[in-house]
Amino acid sequence: MTDQVVISAEGLTKHFDEIQAVQEVSFQVKKGEVFGFLGHNGAGKTTTVRLLNGLLKPTRGSCKVWGLSPIHDGPALRSMTGVLPETPSLEERLTGRENLAYYADLYGVREQDIDARIRQLMEQFGILDRADDLVKEYSKGMIQRLALARALLHTPPLLFLDEPTSGLDPVSSRQVRTLITQLSQEGHTVFLCTHNLREAQQLCHRVAVLYQGRLVALGTPEELSERVQHQARLEVEVEQSDQAKTASLLGAKGYDYMIEEGGSTFDIRGVGRTSTPSLVKDLTADGVNIYKVSPQEPDLEDIYFALHETLEEKV
Repeated sequence: MTDQVVISAEGLTKHFDEIQAVQEVSFQVKKGEVFGFLGHNGAGKTTTVRLLNGLLKPTRGSCKVWGLSPIHDGPALRSMTGVLPETPSLEERLTGRENLAYYADLYGVREQDIDARIRQLMEQFGILDRADDLVKEYSKGMIQRLALARALLHTPPLLFLDEPTSGLDPVSSRQVRTLITQLSQEGHTVFLCTHNLREAQQLCHRVAVLYQGRLVALGTPEELSERVQHQARLEVEVEQSDQAKTASLLGAKGYDYMIEEGGSTFDIRGVGRTSTPSLVKDLTADGVNIYKVSPQEPDLEDIYFALHETLEEKV
């Protein structure tokens, strides 16, 4: 990843009559970055992607992609991007190979390179043996893989991927995740719209969280975790006979906790990395025998739902 800015949005806004789909969204994406764009259905993710590709004109605000205006430089910009939409549109009356050949011509792939490029991509996504079957005979997962191959035909430096592993089996999903990481390492930039929070945490350098068209969080997963440290948990296994003593100390300190009936492991909420040593020290000083301490830092799923719940409370 470099400091070169590939995407820049400033106050990007799009209204459809009374519907405020995107509201005052501002962010930057750098070259080689895997940038996660997270949000519930209807949050504004797809509208934002369409604005960045020049398929929609903003109500106000502006955006640049590779320094180009999506509205005024649309064709030049789209020659540098590959897009996997949420619902791939492929011609079912053509074979997989024919679909890719058609789009390769539209993308301006050199005629002498088309056959080899199609073969390479179809082999990479495990559909080469079905290359000459009609797309209407493909499964959902095969259609998704064909659509991914289409997005990569012209080797674009910027990819917009909307739920790229949707409908894929575990093996194919892993292949796509590996590909995304590889593309980033090679200097490609990936704008990843996803509901798969664990996938985003695994792949993304930074993530943006949308809620009802507004950007409510932006940063690395580690940076966002600091905003919801109350979601951090600490698992502490103690001597069975020390349960009551442990519960009393935790209650005095105001910690919420859970313990399975008959068990001896406390699941304590709101204990982050920095506060763990002092709590362990207090338990030990109180005579509690501790067998295991296991910090459970909030992951991206915890962060997303904590933000979502906070915003729901404000509505």
